[in-house]
Amino acid sequence: MPLRCRPFFLPREIAIVIITARGDAVPSEKMAPGPRFHLHLLVHAKNIQQKVSLAVDITDFDCCLHCHSDITTLQRKVEKVMPADSFYFSIIRNPVDMMDSIFIYYKSIPAFHKTSSLDDFLDWSSQNYNSSVPSNHYAHNILAFDFGFDNDVMSDDKELEERTNNSIAAIEQDFHLILILEYFEESVILLKYILCWSLDDVVSFKMNSRSQRTRSPLLPTTAEKIKRWNALDWRIYLHFNRSFWHKVDIVVGQDQMKVEVAQLRKIQAKLAITCLKEGGPVDPLQIKEARLKPFQYGEAVIQGYNLNPNMAAQTKIKCERLITPELQYTDLLYVRQFPELAAKHKKSKTAGKSQQMEITDLPRKLMKKKP
Repeated sequence: MPLRCRPFFLPREIAIVIITARGDAVPSEKMAPGPRFHLHLLVHAKNIQQKVSLAVDITDFDCCLHCHSDITTLQRKVEKVMPADSFYFSIIRNPVDMMDSIFIYYKSIPAFHKTSSLDDFLDWSSQNYNSSVPSNHYAHNILAFDFGFDNDVMSDDKELEERTNNSIAAIEQDFHLILILEYFEESVILLKYILCWSLDDVVSFKMNSRSQRTRSPLLPTTAEKIKRWNALDWRIYLHFNRSFWHKVDIVVGQDQMKVEVAQLRKIQAKLAITCLKEGGPVDPLQIKEARLKPFQYGEAVIQGYNLNPNMAAQTKIKCERLITPELQYTDLLYVRQFPELAAKHKKSKTAGKSQQMEITDLPRKLMKKKP
């Protein structure tokens, strides 16, 4: 399939596979196409059995959230419910920033909980890290792990180069496009060109951003330690960073990209004035509506948004969709797909149970009850 927008070549359906979507580990961006596209949601690669369909207009838009699986197994399971000409893309984050975020978000895992700082963990990683202990996979090459590869490899491993090449080859075989989080605006503009979308289709607000109160700049020496510790992730990231900019040169061009990034920022700034009471993200204690509060975990403070009051009904729907956290948004999708089952499930909840549910838990419970 050509990279340039060719409407008559476009696939009938699109699959987004969000890899390493772990709280603030990859801050998500809620994009605008939702109501204008036919959205199919494939939840958790291990249990892909059907699509959650939201009948709207124009085309088909497919999404696999929080997937982790052997990449070949993932492809096979997704292909069972997707047409042969589907378009697959994912997004990755710089492993240095990822590790910094994960250490805060998953501070309670065995590999981290006895360490006083990220440097402390990295300096004594041989003593702190045991790959056989549950949940410790978060602490080592999490990008490779979430793509389904063995993440237990060290920088001095003789097989590192071979495993890197094999991982890259497998990803390139199964994904048409890999986007880069650090260049999110450029990423969605490239996606816009390939899928024949407009700038309005890729407008977004950043979700799951971490408050500055739980951030501190990394020392260059710490960054180098992370690159050595997560050597496989770092090599995968470097490769797809280079390939991303190569695609930008071919499809968009550097000068045109700068023009469209400026245009996109202008549209998003205008939308923020319309939608957001404070004009930007706020800490969770400042969020007025509980349904708009993002899930909090670990030592991170994950920010969210307040809606402007007194908006027109259609404007409010658009704005609310852009700022609804992913757990609540996924619940809404399932209510629309399985209204009767969702109603039964709601009635069966005990008064003491939490109103929130893990993204992989709700689909499982609903599917078990499906006649």
